Amino acid sequence: MNGFAGKVKVFVAAVMLVTLSACAAQYRTHGYLPSEEDLQQIVPGIDTKASVEDLIGVPNAAGVLSGSGYYYIETEVRHFAYQKPKVVERTIVAITFDEADVVKNIATYGLEDGRVVTLNRRVTQTSDGDINFIRKLFGNVGGISAAGLFGE
Repeated sequence: MNGFAGKVKVFVAAVMLVTLSACAAQYRTHGYLPSEEDLQQIVPGIDTKASVEDLIGVPNAAGVLSGSGYYYIETEVRHFAYQKPKVVERTIVAITFDEADVVKNIATYGLEDGRVVTLNRRVTQTSDGDINFIRKLFGNVGGISAAGLFGE
């Protein structure tokens, strides 16, 4: 009996070890951030969009307006057990350009620089008030006359 009890203890200890290791936090990094050495090679007033792409690569995101910038974003996310993933670190390198596509400025932002942006719902408001679809559909049922249908 003593050998069986020893095997059960080892099995229980192994199960507990696997269970505890499953509860360890995991960190994942998403995105691309150029190294500080690569960023030092960019000279504002001299380098252009093309030379920036050659030096540090294509950005994660770019502004859609002329004279806007390139954005290199790296995010570290913590995954822990059943909890929702949480962003623990985010770094953004923003390179802005002038109208001639020459580098104007290089700025680095962290998660502490962020702010919550409220998004507006894009819903078209109607002037009908509270009239719903069914009321609109059946609203004209009694208003049709034979004279109106036949042009008399």
